[in-house]
Amino acid sequence: MKEIIIATKNRGKVKDFDTLFAPLNIKVTSLLDLPEEIEDIEETGTTFEENAAIKAEAICEKFRVPVIADDSGLVVDALNGAPGVYSARYAGEQKDDQANLQKVLKGLEDVAQEKRIARFVCVLAVAKPGEVTVFKRGECEGTIGKEPAGEFGFGYDPIFYPTGSKRTMAQMTPEEKNQISHRRKALDQLMNWVKEQ
Repeated sequence: MKEIIIATKNRGKVKDFDTLFAPLNIKVTSLLDLPEEIEDIEETGTTFEENAAIKAEAICEKFRVPVIADDSGLVVDALNGAPGVYSARYAGEQKDDQANLQKVLKGLEDVAQEKRIARFVCVLAVAKPGEVTVFKRGECEGTIGKEPAGEFGFGYDPIFYPTGSKRTMAQMTPEEKNQISHRRKALDQLMNWVKEQ
């Protein structure tokens, strides 16, 4: 594998993948780098796996090269698994990080700290022309704080305390976050798989 398309328009995610694939000399291209505009693919799945596969397979079909798509989100036990697959648009279609995060905090207003258990989940789907889609899943366990803290990261990072940490994901440097994140865990599994190919 010399080149891979990452099915995202999110610069933060592209950077994560770039860092991981650089040592393997695999060129990473995102949807922002393609010569033609890619319409947003409707994520109609009810699981992270289904949504990741929908994106990866659609783009693989179009360009006939390996494609990695991820679907990731925050799963909060006290909110019955919400926001889950709706993490990006939890507070509405406009995909507003601040509004999403406030909606989670509001939903947990009366929930005791020890019951604010959550995890970030990342599922990577790898679609290769003519092959069965492969899935890799990573999770990062933690709890939801009472208010946002930290300048780094994106999404729900400012309210998420990884297990054993006194800092939110947004208070960690990108390097620190990369060591423990759900995406990192999924990518480690992916790396092992790529090396075996």
